[in-house]
This record gives sequence, structure tokens and C-alpha cells, in this order.
Amino acid sequence: MKKFLYITDQSEYTDHSFIGPLFEKYLKEYFEIDIVYFSEFKSIFEKKDDHRFILPIADKAKVLQELKNNDIDISSYSYVIVRNSGEILKHVLSQSGTYDFKVGYRLSFPKRRAKMQVEKANNKASFLKYLNNTLTTYSETKMINQCDIFMPTSQQMQDEYFEGVTTKTFICPPAIDPEVLHENLQHEKDEKRFFYAGTLDKLREFETVLEAFNDVRSKEWKLTISTKDPEYASKVVNSYSTLANNVEIHNAKNKQELLDLIAAADIGVSILPEIPLFNTSTPVKIMDYYSSAVPCIMTNNANNNTIFTDDFDAWFCKFDKNSIKEKIEYIISLSKEDVAKVGIKGQERLLEIRNYKIIARSLAETFDLL
Repeated sequence: MKKFLYITDQSEYTDHSFIGPLFEKYLKEYFEIDIVYFSEFKSIFEKKDDHRFILPIADKAKVLQELKNNDIDISSYSYVIVRNSGEILKHVLSQSGTYDFKVGYRLSFPKRRAKMQVEKANNKASFLKYLNNTLTTYSETKMINQCDIFMPTSQQMQDEYFEGVTTKTFICPPAIDPEVLHENLQHEKDEKRFFYAGTLDKLREFETVLEAFNDVRSKEWKLTISTKDPEYASKVVNSYSTLANNVEIHNAKNKQELLDLIAAADIGVSILPEIPLFNTSTPVKIMDYYSSAVPCIMTNNANNNTIFTDDFDAWFCKFDKNSIKEKIEYIISLSKEDVAKVGIKGQERLLEIRNYKIIARSLAETFDLL
């Protein structure tokens, strides 16, 4: 069995909702897989088990050398895949001729662009930062074209941010694990329970969503928010006179706690501004919702509407207060049975086209042809 090294950009303590099922589970049917994580707190190499290695983050620019120094046989790998880091990719490409492995670059989310968008939303953008980003993208594109395979989350992501990439591409989106589906816990009350997981900030403009909920005529609804900054969320919610009685705020400590909260909901919320950063990929939270057959209200963009169909297996709306309000009121008017049917159809759709087991098989076939 060929060996495969996946160099992440993540901490050993992160909830690896993508890495886990694809690389630590299904792809292992086809390859022997080793995974590298990084730590800000450790100063020496650690072998967590036979296939998971922890390196100090200070060593990320020389990761292969550090693995070799700790008796890992780099020449045994047929494939080395780098996740999101141009700095690590540069190092790996410099070693590929020596060890004769195939190189891949996995772009899960355009983090550098996200940072720029956040700065723009907070009025901290500058021409110099824009210029540096342009130059970095040019350099990164050149490196990706030296790879054997490029693995963006969506075709839209490549078209928007790396249109100059010409190397072989395999679209590698977030998906659901067919062996880890969660029962949707149907409550007995008449209210519709909405759930939002994620960050509340100026970039996501979540106040627009809250304003829509605030204007909903019916009071037969609840909104649960799970966010890493519950204090800020409470401050935002309390700025609206009538929201507090209908909104509950949590800070899920881990993935299981988050999934338990989702399973108790009726409708997931993933309404985001219509900007390239959000229009080029499907948020992982949507996959989490449908893992429990919880249907989702989401932005009608080019990525979402290639997966779902409005009022069949999801609900679409434009990103403005009135459109969101009208869609929420429509969903509240539906029976609980009709809402549940939308969730079941969405889960069936994702099991058909966004299934980690199927993606792993297709990815393995693609690697075998490199």
C-alpha cells in the first residue's frame, strides 16, 4: 500500500471535522496515511501514535527535515499534500526532486483573503496590504503550478482566487460522513427552533439577520446561537428590544456538544453576505446541520444553488433584511412535518453528492493516475 503524508496547518487540539473523516478514516482504505499537526506549546517533535506527528510551529518551514531528523523515512512517501500554507509548500517542493514524491496543495479556505476582508470591514485595509496580497497570490500560483495536483474546496474558489492555476485540479469540498449521522430530536412545542453556529462580526453582518428576526410578526420561534464569543453575542442581541426572550446563546466546547445542539433544532441558519469569500464554498456548518437532517436557510449564491433546490431540500434568500424576514415567516408557517421533510431530502442529496466515502474513493483513483 502506498504511503501518503498530509501536512496540515492545524493544531493537534482542533476539531478536525474535515481531516478526520476523509484523511483519518476513508482514505486509509487506499493508502497508509501519516498526518502532521503543529503545536504552539511544544518545543520538540512528538509522535502521537504510528501515524500522527506533532511538530513545534516554529519548525513548519522545514517540516520534512524535522521528520527526517526524527527517523521518519521521507523516501517512503508516494504523495505529500500540504494544507493552506504557501510557506510549507515552498519547502516541500524544494525536496520533491530529492525524494521523488508527488506534491499536492489543499486550499480549504482562502484565509489570507478572509483576513483582508475583515480588515476592510473594520476600515483597516490599505493599498500596501492589497499589493502584498497580489504579489503573494502570484507567487503562490507559481508554486501550485509546480504541484502534481491542486485541491481547492470548489471550482468557484479556484476561479475567483487562483485563475492562473493550470495544474491538475481535484475539487475537494466539505461533506458529510455517511457513518456518523445524528438523529434529529423532534420537540413537542409549536415553535420553530432556528440554530446558528459561527462567528458574529462585521464581515458576516449578522446584525442583518437579527434585524430580520426582530421584525418577524410571529413570536412562535426561538433562535439558538453557538459562538466562541458569547459575551459579544449577548451584547448584540440585547441591543434589540424584543429579541432577548427568543434568543439563547451557547459556546459549544467541542464538536459533539455542537452537534447535540444542532440535533435539537428545526432549522439551521447560514445566511451570509453575497461576497466572493462566502460565495465560493459551502460552510462546514451546513454539513453539520444536514448530518442531523436539520434543513437550512442559506444565501442564494452560485455555490449553494448548485447543491440544493429552494423549498425542496433547503431555503434560499437574498442577503437583505426583508428577504430574510419573509423567508423566516414562510418557514414558521410550515408544519413541523414539512420542515422535517426538507431536512431529510437535503441529507439524502448530500449523501449522494457530498459524501466523504465517495470523495475518498474518487480522490484515491485520481492519485493513482498522477
